[in-house]
Amino acid sequence: MTHEGDSPIVDLTILMPCLNEAQALPTCIERAYEGVRRAGVETFEILVADNGSHDGSQELARRLGARVIDVPVRGYGAALLGGIAAARGRFVLMGDADGSYDFSQAPAFLEKLRQGAKLVVGSRLRGIIQPGAMPFLHRYLGNPVLTALGNLLFGAGLSDFHCGLRAFDRQAVLDLRLKTPGMEFASEMIIRARLRGLPLAEVPITYSPDLRSRPPHLRTWRDGWRHLRFLLLLSPAGLMLVPGALLFLIGTIASLVLLRGPVHVGRIVFDVHSLVVSSSLAVVGLQVWLTGLLARGFASRMGVLPASRWLDSARELFSLEAGLGLGLVLVLAGVAMILATVSYWSAFAFGPLHDISRSLRMAIVGTSLIVAGIQLIFASFGLSLLDVT
Repeated sequence: MTHEGDSPIVDLTILMPCLNEAQALPTCIERAYEGVRRAGVETFEILVADNGSHDGSQELARRLGARVIDVPVRGYGAALLGGIAAARGRFVLMGDADGSYDFSQAPAFLEKLRQGAKLVVGSRLRGIIQPGAMPFLHRYLGNPVLTALGNLLFGAGLSDFHCGLRAFDRQAVLDLRLKTPGMEFASEMIIRARLRGLPLAEVPITYSPDLRSRPPHLRTWRDGWRHLRFLLLLSPAGLMLVPGALLFLIGTIASLVLLRGPVHVGRIVFDVHSLVVSSSLAVVGLQVWLTGLLARGFASRMGVLPASRWLDSARELFSLEAGLGLGLVLVLAGVAMILATVSYWSAFAFGPLHDISRSLRMAIVGTSLIVAGIQLIFASFGLSLLDVT
C-alpha cells in the first residue's frame, strides 16, 4: 500500500466519496483490503475523498490506512471528480462509503479491465439485492425506467445505469472531462464513455443495506429528475430530431391526403378539423426538428458532444442559401393558397360561402406553409451562425 510521499503510480486506487460516514468506513475499508488481497494487486491505495465531514470520518480513515483528500465543492460528483484527479492508480474502483457496496468484489472488476474494458459498471439488478437495500420505487420504477431510457438513447446495453460500484481506466475517464457535481455524475460517466466509444462491461454484484443510522443523501424525486434531465440534454437526436421528423412526416402526409377532401374510415369521417390537427403536427414537428439541429450543432461546437458526420453532411446541404431559398418557396406557396382562398371568397361577394370547407382547406394549408417557410428562413440563419462562432 502507498502513503503520502510514496511513488505516485500504483496499480489500483479504491476511491470512496465520503460525507459523515464514520459508522460505515471501517467496514468499507476492511472490505477494500480484502478485495485487493483477493485480486492479487501488488500496489494500491485506499483514497477517501471527503466532502466536508464533521463526524471524524477523516481521522478514522487515516487511522485505518487510507489516504484522505478534502474536496470543498459539495456534491457526489464533485467528491468523485476530486478523488479521480488525486488518484494514483492506473485503475480506479469507486463506490459509496456507506457499506452498501462490497469492495471485496474487486477481482471481477479488475478482470474485465484487464480484458480491455475501459469502464466496468456493477449491476445490482443482475446480482443480489439484499432485503431492505433498495427502496421499492428505486428498484421497480426509477432505476429500470432511467436505465431503459439510457440504453435507448445511447445504446449502453447495461442493466443498471446508476450502480455506484464501478471500475475504470483512470486516464480514459480523465479524458472524458466529466463535469457534473451532483448525483447525475453516474449518468454522465456512462453517457460520455458511450459517446467517446469506450469499451464497457458489466459485473453482477451484491447490494446490501447501508450501515448508517441517518437518512441517505440521495433524494428520490430530485435526483431522479436530475438524471433524467441529463439524459435528455445529451441526446438532442432522441429528444428532438427523431420525434420532430416523425411528427413532420405524419402531419405532412395526413395534410396532403386531407387537402383533397374528407377521408372516410368506416363510419368515421376525417375532415377539416382533422386537417387543422395534421397541419399543426407538421409545423410543430418541423420546429422541433430544426431546434434539435441547432442544439446538436451547438453542442458539437462547444465540445459537449462529439462531432457528427451526418450532422456535418446535413449542414452542408442545408446551407444558408438553400434554407433561405426553400423557406421563400414555402412562403410564396402559402401566400398563393391564401390568395386563391380570397379569390374564391370574392366570387361570393365576400359573403357567406356555400362550401366553406374548400376555402378552409386552402387557408389552413396556406397558413401552415407560410409558418414553415418562416421557420426555415430563421433557422438557416441560426445554423449558419454556428460556422462563425
